[in-house]
Amino acid sequence: CAVITTMKHVLASLCLLGPFLHALSQCTVPASEFQLDGDYLLGGVFDIHQSVTMYHDRPEAIDCSSQPLILSSYQKFQLMRFSVEEINNSTNLLPNVSLGYDIFDHCSDTHSFPGIFKLLSVDGMIQPWGKAHRNVSKVMAVVGPFTSTQVLTVAPLFMMDLIPMVSYGATYSALDKKETFPSFLRTVHSNKNIIEVVVNIVQHFKWRWVAFLYSDNAFGEDGRDLFTKRIKDTEICLAYTGILNNNTDYPLMFKQIEAQRIHIIVGFVPKITAETLIISAIKLNVTNKVWIAGDNWSLNKRLRKEKGIQNIGTVLGVSQPVVTIPGFSDFIYSSKNQTHCKNAEQNAFCNQVCNYCSSLSAEEILTVDPSYNFPVYSAVYAIAHALHNTLRCGVDECNGNITVHPYMVLAELKKSNFTLLNQRIKFYENGDPEFGSYYIVFWNHSGDAEKIGSYRFHPSVHFYINNTNIQWYTEGEVPTSLCSPECDVGFAKEEDGIHKCCFNCQICSNGTYINITEDSYKCINCKETEWSAPGSTSCNLRVVEYVPFTDSGAIMIMVGAWVLVGLTLAMSALFAINYNTPVVRSAGGPMCFLIFSCLSLCSLSVFFYFGKPTTSSCILRFLPFLLFYTVCLACFVVRSFQIVCVFKMAAKFPKLHSWWMKYHGQWLVITVAFVTQALLLLFGYAFAPPKPYNDTLEYPDKIILGCDINLVTSSGPVILLLSLCSLCFIFSYMGKDLPKNYNEAKAITFCLLLLILTWVIFATEYLLYHGKYIQTLNALAVLSSLYSFLLWYFFPKCYIIIFQPHRNTNEYFQGLIQNYTKTISQ
Repeated sequence: CAVITTMKHVLASLCLLGPFLHALSQCTVPASEFQLDGDYLLGGVFDIHQSVTMYHDRPEAIDCSSQPLILSSYQKFQLMRFSVEEINNSTNLLPNVSLGYDIFDHCSDTHSFPGIFKLLSVDGMIQPWGKAHRNVSKVMAVVGPFTSTQVLTVAPLFMMDLIPMVSYGATYSALDKKETFPSFLRTVHSNKNIIEVVVNIVQHFKWRWVAFLYSDNAFGEDGRDLFTKRIKDTEICLAYTGILNNNTDYPLMFKQIEAQRIHIIVGFVPKITAETLIISAIKLNVTNKVWIAGDNWSLNKRLRKEKGIQNIGTVLGVSQPVVTIPGFSDFIYSSKNQTHCKNAEQNAFCNQVCNYCSSLSAEEILTVDPSYNFPVYSAVYAIAHALHNTLRCGVDECNGNITVHPYMVLAELKKSNFTLLNQRIKFYENGDPEFGSYYIVFWNHSGDAEKIGSYRFHPSVHFYINNTNIQWYTEGEVPTSLCSPECDVGFAKEEDGIHKCCFNCQICSNGTYINITEDSYKCINCKETEWSAPGSTSCNLRVVEYVPFTDSGAIMIMVGAWVLVGLTLAMSALFAINYNTPVVRSAGGPMCFLIFSCLSLCSLSVFFYFGKPTTSSCILRFLPFLLFYTVCLACFVVRSFQIVCVFKMAAKFPKLHSWWMKYHGQWLVITVAFVTQALLLLFGYAFAPPKPYNDTLEYPDKIILGCDINLVTSSGPVILLLSLCSLCFIFSYMGKDLPKNYNEAKAITFCLLLLILTWVIFATEYLLYHGKYIQTLNALAVLSSLYSFLLWYFFPKCYIIIFQPHRNTNEYFQGLIQNYTKTISQ
């Protein structure tokens, strides 16, 4: 019985102990994950549940716990809790001072104010009309919120009392304006830096034709504005911009993108919008695109594993660097092994409840996107260090007699300078972080976000991408995205439409070149001393060409001119010795010496066709020849006229012959021709003398130095020469039936034919050839004109004088005349 009685007492005791143990197991941890008591409180704002827009008939707060859970935000929420616990367990940071927190779920931009007001309250009250600093809030600083829109909504409430806000995700660029947001800091880089990385990626792969999709909020619009401004002076064209919201017509949007042949799409949107965008692209069978993901969704595991993700093309992304936080995993496992008192959670303040969080496993929390873990971790530590410095903490304790105000913590926050996980935590004056970098990732075929590059800001900018690790949808080659294909070398762009990336290509003609680094839309003219072939990228110096005195052809012609002078001197001596002989008298008598002199003077022109042209040399090229050759032709005109008179006009018109002989008509004609030509040359050269001329038109790569002749002023002397030549030919031709052995007229006719043939050949060459040797040919034509009379008119007479003296007698000539006269009489 005693044994039975004892057993009854034991069983009764066990029955009473069971409920006690069960109750104890339900409340082994603090009442709520959202709150922790401490000497100083940190506020926390996390969007643990998805943002929601609701319409109400009456004002009421949003119950965030009824919305879908954002697991990555819950992870960041746990990271703040871990950071505070780690600091409280530290002996170096805030010794003998405990940090607490009051964290709120901020799931709505416009209806989540109860939590914000509670952070601002002092003893449960908000008195904006109260005197500054009379009552001190225990909340020294706020960690969060995450999005730019949330910050813009609530920041003014904290800015009023200079309560520090350290955001771990807000990238809106205007938040660095201290006149508007004096107590705002962040541990992530602004949109300006993100856009810089995106533009560097686009430029790295030489993409020009890009679509930019952005969210319908301050974050997205800021990104669009920054992107548009950044690419203004680049070769990138914003071919399409699309705003994404709940009313977006995705089929129409992708149809427009495809119609414009855009292959690069930048998605500057938050995670949830990105999921809608990419899933829509998969469903609509959008292919052959390169997607550039912003840091909000570049590490999104759900999308990387989505069925059909490989079909949309290649996904590159900009991401926050993944930093492993030591001890965080152990904290999560330890936290999930404990449960919270449900009764306490039911009595929690508005939006400090997470109904489904208790059912999450540690693995689920730890496997989500860890992009923003270090920004949260560094934000909490930055505040702790600022508070540590404000309290003037030493090795063992802090000064408890200091009344800490939020603005004091803010002042120390701005001066932050400590090392955290091998990174130096500092802030610029505008509150942006002076630390950090970005990773560039690629979604490989295994569904992993593989790191392929990075963009480092500090201490200097460093950007690189490992192209070999990217598996393009084009199977090896980097995809292209151009409105118009790049012009070939030597072609200039001609805009076609409103976008600079749309153009036609036109080759730069000869004499112009294209310099794409200066202006790819304009062909630049070369200098007059330069040349270029069609399609050139630079100009070359032209080769300056003229015939020097040392040229072999020039030497031969000048030697020929000296020989001509020598021959005229020798013939003059021969004719002087045999002056009274019939051959000399029939050749012209004293007129021969004038012709010899003029031929010698004409030869002076030859020497001025060589060497670099000058104004004087250009004048002397033509003046001696035109002036003195006129005298020569006038002499032969008179001589041929006299021959006709002697044999024809003497018999038929004796009076005319006697008048001619009486008044020395031959010298009168020669003088008039000489004076007329001299006056024509004088007036012509006075108004427009020949001058040096650089011919740059005939040869693109050469400058031919020559002499420019005014055709109007030069036409008079040339016409006079042609007139004399024509008269001479007419008169000499009239004497073609003279005695066979008395052949002066025939000789003159033959010389004139040679003269005409010489200049016809030269004129033909001048039309066909425009090189430097045209000067040599001109000099040769002049010399040939001189030799034609010297050799074919005077040389035969020298031959008779020297080798056939029997034909140089009066009897011989009288016999020829008498026989010819009898023939005419019959």
